[in-house]
Amino acid sequence: MSSTSSSARQVEVAGETLWLLPERALWWPAAAMLLVADVHFGKAAAYRALGQPVPAGTTRDNLARLADLAARYPARELVFLGDFLHARASRTPAVLAALADWRRGLPSTLRCTLVRGNHDARAGDPPPSLDITVVSESWRRGPFALCHLPGAANGGYELAGHLHPAYTLRAGSDSVRLPCFVFDAHAGILPAFGAFTGHAPVRRAPDRRLYVIGDDRVWAVPAR
Repeated sequence: MSSTSSSARQVEVAGETLWLLPERALWWPAAAMLLVADVHFGKAAAYRALGQPVPAGTTRDNLARLADLAARYPARELVFLGDFLHARASRTPAVLAALADWRRGLPSTLRCTLVRGNHDARAGDPPPSLDITVVSESWRRGPFALCHLPGAANGGYELAGHLHPAYTLRAGSDSVRLPCFVFDAHAGILPAFGAFTGHAPVRRAPDRRLYVIGDDRVWAVPAR
């Protein structure tokens, strides 16, 4: 493995070179494709609708990071690996207006595709005005089967989301849990892109490669 820059990391998966980005996204140069998983737009708004005192501004943060990625990488396609909107209650006027402004600001040549996830089934597809193509899992692109739920692929190397993986680094009595990319022999899982999401712990395993995100860099977890 080698770093593509001081922050991203280059890995070889299924015969393709992929860049793991500290923004919790994946760049596939040969296909000019950016991939993100589990954005959960409007999650905080849905919680506030239930009377929960959660912070505002996560949608703006997520959209700003997506816009920055689109500006820095020559992508022809942006793919969401499921859970675009968090819930029906996420479809507030403010969230929908922010999404419309973001979409208008993207290059006109950038295609957007959503691979439906479990939250999308409840929240509904994005508004047609956003011009986002919606497909069911698994969606084959080159050697990859693009999914939301791990295990949904039928052939191909699976790239999925859903689990919001994180790995705990330990040093003596100190520990820190960091979002991570996970690559097993036949499947990879992206970290959750959304700024207001939980995490599920993952562990080392045979033939598993783990890459944590910390200090605005992507780090390989050494094998024992």
